[in-house]
Amino acid sequence: MNTELIEACNALVKAKNIDRDILVGILEDIFTIMVKKEYGEEASFQVVVNIDRGEIEIFLEKKIVETVVNPAQEISLAQVRKLSDDEMNIGDDYVEIIDFVKVLGRRAIRMAFQELVRRIKDLEKDSVFNEYANIVGDVIVGEVYHQRGGDVYILHNKNELMMPRAEQISREKYKKGSTIRVIIKEVQRNNGIPRVIVSRSAPEFLAKLFTMEIPEIFDGVIEIKSVAREPGERAKIAVLSNDDRIDPVGACVGMKGVRIHAIVRELSNENIDVVQFSDDDEVFIARSLAPAKIKSISLNKHLRTANVCINNDQASLAIGKSGQNVRLATKLTNFEINLVRDALEEVYDMDLTDLRDELGEDALTLLTENGFTTARDVLDAKRMTLLAIEGLDDDIIDQIREVIQDELDKAEVDDDTEVPVVADENIQQAIQHLSSEEIELLNAFEKGKE
Repeated sequence: MNTELIEACNALVKAKNIDRDILVGILEDIFTIMVKKEYGEEASFQVVVNIDRGEIEIFLEKKIVETVVNPAQEISLAQVRKLSDDEMNIGDDYVEIIDFVKVLGRRAIRMAFQELVRRIKDLEKDSVFNEYANIVGDVIVGEVYHQRGGDVYILHNKNELMMPRAEQISREKYKKGSTIRVIIKEVQRNNGIPRVIVSRSAPEFLAKLFTMEIPEIFDGVIEIKSVAREPGERAKIAVLSNDDRIDPVGACVGMKGVRIHAIVRELSNENIDVVQFSDDDEVFIARSLAPAKIKSISLNKHLRTANVCINNDQASLAIGKSGQNVRLATKLTNFEINLVRDALEEVYDMDLTDLRDELGEDALTLLTENGFTTARDVLDAKRMTLLAIEGLDDDIIDQIREVIQDELDKAEVDDDTEVPVVADENIQQAIQHLSSEEIELLNAFEKGKE
């Protein structure tokens, strides 16, 4: 039984890649508990485990006495003479080698082995937790194992990592057996079981890809200051050069975009804007809203708000598709950006009721019942004001604003094609006094202009 137990332990060492010294320590601890249970807490003994020789020995030490009072610590001289031929006297220490199988029983040994397996599993859990806790923020390459409930499970070094739906790029499809790059986002414990969460949608993943692909960032010459992403759609990354001779944006983009294209392909063609960081908040905000051109910016640094004045023809560029450009700029700069159209320019507007077919009856009713009467009212309203309306969420607000902006753009184009000209009253009066020949000459002149 002794040899069988050691052989089983050696098999565990190989299968689980457990350090032999750790295994010896676990076995000694288990048998120490079992001996104390059998002989009492006061018993004096030593457990020796020799993996190489395949032996487990237990040495029980007792004091030789005439009359035994404490069996856990004492043994009678008569009993010693039955067990040993050595000359021993009262007061000497007697060391007994215990046949643990005989004393503890086979059932106890099986329980010891089960306890060993349990402890090794705990060691494995701790090992997995520590392994990944030490590399949080690193990018690893794994293999798609399977999908369950929208979550994707990835194998890495024989460990199963989890990528929840929220950490995935929505447009991507993951095939079993395909390799995939992810970032270790966090490591949790769920009832003692380690759970490693990985991500492809985290802003840190984009930053790490830039660090891996751009040598100047890896070397510390260029620094990533902030990142904003809408995974799979668009992202903005702010970079700063610590060397005046190096253009940070050009270095990140590369010749003919070769550097950034590698990152774009990795992220399923996510559009990436590289923005040059500036300590001047106004300059940084203006750059973050590119390609829109900004007229002026008014900052409140205490509240972290920025009122950005733009011309009407730059509004759609600044806002972006479904408000994407201004949202990303807000995240990138950590300023709440409010776009304000130039008051000196005539702003085209429409009644919301004129957009009944485009918005739908439900959306129109929600807006008008909450005090919105024109298209500009909705576009200029703060997002939090719209979110306070029951029935509206971020997605619905983006859809409504996109529809309204599209209709305004169409209407403004239509207006530009037909510009009504009203003749000045003095000119009208002058025409009345022209002769027929002069009127014909005037008409011919107008036709010539056309």
